[in-house]
Amino acid sequence: MTFEIVKNEFIKDGKPVKLISGAVHYFRNMPDTWEDIFRKLLAMGCNCVETYCAWNMHEKKQGEFDFTGILDIAQFIKTAGELGLMAIVRPGPYICSEWEFGGLPWWIQTDDDMEIRCMNEKYIACFDRYLDRLCDEIRPLLCTNGGNIIMVQCENEYGYYGDDKEYLSYLKEGFIRRGIDVPLFTSDGTSESDILDGCIDGCLATLNFGSRVEENFRAHDKIFPDSPKMCMEMWNGWFDAWGDDKHHTTVAEDYAKVVDDMLSRGHLNMYMFIGGTNFGFTSGANHYEKFLPDVTSYDYDACLSECGDVTPKYMAVREVIKKYIDHPLPEIPADREKKAYGKVELTEKTGFFSSLERLSSPVHSDVPKCMEKYGFGFGYIAYKTTLRRDYDNVKLSFETLGDRAQIYINDRLIDILYINDFLETEFSAKAGDTLTVLCENMGRTNFGPKMMRKKGIAGRCLIDDRIHFHWDVYPLPMDDLGKLDFSDSEFNERSAFYRGYLDVDECKDTFLKLDNFTKGFVTVNGFNLGRYWEIGPQKTLYVPASVLKQGRNEIIVFESDGIKGEQEIEFLDKPILG
Repeated sequence: MTFEIVKNEFIKDGKPVKLISGAVHYFRNMPDTWEDIFRKLLAMGCNCVETYCAWNMHEKKQGEFDFTGILDIAQFIKTAGELGLMAIVRPGPYICSEWEFGGLPWWIQTDDDMEIRCMNEKYIACFDRYLDRLCDEIRPLLCTNGGNIIMVQCENEYGYYGDDKEYLSYLKEGFIRRGIDVPLFTSDGTSESDILDGCIDGCLATLNFGSRVEENFRAHDKIFPDSPKMCMEMWNGWFDAWGDDKHHTTVAEDYAKVVDDMLSRGHLNMYMFIGGTNFGFTSGANHYEKFLPDVTSYDYDACLSECGDVTPKYMAVREVIKKYIDHPLPEIPADREKKAYGKVELTEKTGFFSSLERLSSPVHSDVPKCMEKYGFGFGYIAYKTTLRRDYDNVKLSFETLGDRAQIYINDRLIDILYINDFLETEFSAKAGDTLTVLCENMGRTNFGPKMMRKKGIAGRCLIDDRIHFHWDVYPLPMDDLGKLDFSDSEFNERSAFYRGYLDVDECKDTFLKLDNFTKGFVTVNGFNLGRYWEIGPQKTLYVPASVLKQGRNEIIVFESDGIKGEQEIEFLDKPILG
């Protein structure tokens, strides 16, 4: 296959082609679902799939790379190609995507001299190593090498962020130097300033928007009158944040009309075709006036639901696409079967404080430091100290928090502080009492100038307006719960781990409801499904069939804020997203 840009047209194998693409993120969808998703993409009339690449998942530890399982981007692209789909790859290094830290790895924050998304030498050294390794995966799959990758992105929405054109040029030349010889592109907002700050000579300039096609292309028409017109992210829904009033949705027929308008003008990539899931601690956050962490589901009200079901929006868009293709569409594959396994009692429990020494080894610090300084990036962190004198209604205050802190005296909760609120409280205690601050990282900011904000206690902690010294700090990535001891369940702790078992005869997709629980996360057979929080709007967690196994399945719930009823959860055959 050959693919090139000639004036204002895309040319495939010597003939003009209209790109009709859908966004599918391999890292948000289980590998055993990829083929089903691609077949539904083809059945809607698309000829291309687009994906971001998640640097922070591929290089969780500096210098150690992982391209296996859900991170096997090469297999993802090969599978799409075997079914006849072209592919567009967007490596980053920054992707936004409502993904933790916009796809950047947490460990770059350990260097105080690091500045992201510019010609900072230390940042360059980090992303060069990543792109070297990533390009080894995608280079053999370029259409110039007999594969199906037709275009590769250079950075992402840079016009919203900065103006370092030397940095953009360095990235572009870096892709070329690594043998990426397919067309390169940028994607940005629609204003003239967005485009001018984000584009670079030698890269096709594309736009991101969700409506008003003619209006949004005015600046692009002025700057690039003889360029292909492509919306690289035609938003068909939106994402949810914890505390939103409801799940964001859009009208199917309205979106289908926008697709029609765009295809009459040029080319598009629907964002998202399927949103998928922010498994584990991978959801990002927006931070403007307030910090707004994203929910676990990335359903996005896309053409396919979070679990891959066909939606009314899919059907409406399919009817529009039929007008722009000259071949009959394949039959739509049936949705994967779901199962309501019913209620499960969590019969075992163990307290958080009882388990602290099993989960972590303390690091002594003169003063509390941010999570990153202790060599990890996700989950929780506990700061523990012994008070050396009596205190009567004194103030405990923090310069900043990342992101939510529970304050305990002798394992008794006295207050919860949140980054959006007033970061101080009052307490009374005796000499010898223990003060513990349990901080939760709820997701790094994925967009804008506050991305580098640290997690945990990232500034001074004052007691009675004085710096308090001598703390034992417990890193709690919560990535290995195998050392928990559930044999002693006689305790009365608010924060606790609960365990139960689900017996399964057939492994089917299902949805976990936790009505009696308040806030925390869930693992099934060691796989972290993600966070839950009673404030919603999301009320169930998606459990893919591939996470389950025939026979006995272990479920562990970490509840940080205390349960409200029976130690019982329920598996449904339908999601509740708010």
